[in-house]
Amino acid sequence: MNPADDLAKRSRTHGRSGNPAKASSPRAAAPAGAAGPATAADWISGARLRTLPLAIAPVALGTGAGVIAIAEGAWHPARALLALVVALALQIGVNYSNDYSDGVRGTDDHRVGPARLTASGAVNPRHVLVVALSFFALAALAGLALVVITQQWWLIAVGAAAIVAAWFYTGGKRPYGYAGLGELFVFIFFGLVATAGSAFVQALTVNFEAWLGGVGVGLLACAVLMANNLRDVEQDRVAGKRTLAVLIGPLAGRILFVLFALVPFGIAVFFALFYPTAWLVLFALLAAVPACIIVLTAKTPRELILALQLTSITALLYGVGLGLAFAL
Repeated sequence: MNPADDLAKRSRTHGRSGNPAKASSPRAAAPAGAAGPATAADWISGARLRTLPLAIAPVALGTGAGVIAIAEGAWHPARALLALVVALALQIGVNYSNDYSDGVRGTDDHRVGPARLTASGAVNPRHVLVVALSFFALAALAGLALVVITQQWWLIAVGAAAIVAAWFYTGGKRPYGYAGLGELFVFIFFGLVATAGSAFVQALTVNFEAWLGGVGVGLLACAVLMANNLRDVEQDRVAGKRTLAVLIGPLAGRILFVLFALVPFGIAVFFALFYPTAWLVLFALLAAVPACIIVLTAKTPRELILALQLTSITALLYGVGLGLAFAL
């Protein structure tokens, strides 16, 4: 589910023909294991660390929103830390899960970026799956700790739904990421659920700031995924991966990216009417606007990689900035 799945996904072509349908895949070029054993750097790359701001942003914003909703006493830093562990572990878990699922499905045979752990044959697919499940287990343990601390046992169902959604983004027989639903689920889980959940474990209630702020960070997460899918639109079409960008076409996808990236700043302006320091969040436009220009004019995958990085930075600045504006 990544906006996740895909943040640093493809930066170079498999072959020189320029035709993704004819480009040679890592598995076609060499038998499994021919690429050599995976190094620590390969595993770190597989975690796709550049996606992590998308996990940090909703926790920071939701925690700030929760602080102002606490009726009595101070905020709970331990709960915020556990919520962050849940978000980060889910993000890394879904990244490895996507590596595994796309690799065994053959989708990554059409990649135009660095070879993934599974598709390259450098790692036994089962090992990638075990690592993915290990991070899901870590997220579950941190979430269970939050349940015990807050005594809100119904949160177990929310956590289970998040793990299921993470797996079925590209896993299972009918992954929803292959049916144009990736942005919807990213908006729900990396926007509303993560933000509202982080606020709830602080105050045991979810206020308006958390819900509306969750819309903002959720849209930015959608922007990251849309930019990535725009970059991969031709390769995904060949692979049969019907992302939203494939379904609506590149032009509509570029316009939708701009909406995803800029509407959150309208929300920030609204909050600034009540929380004056929220005006500082508008400095994140220094990253968001160039990202929009790049996406609208990009002609190469490398340009869209830069847009992905800028949008990820935007999300981090947005989430942390609004969270601080609420809490301070």
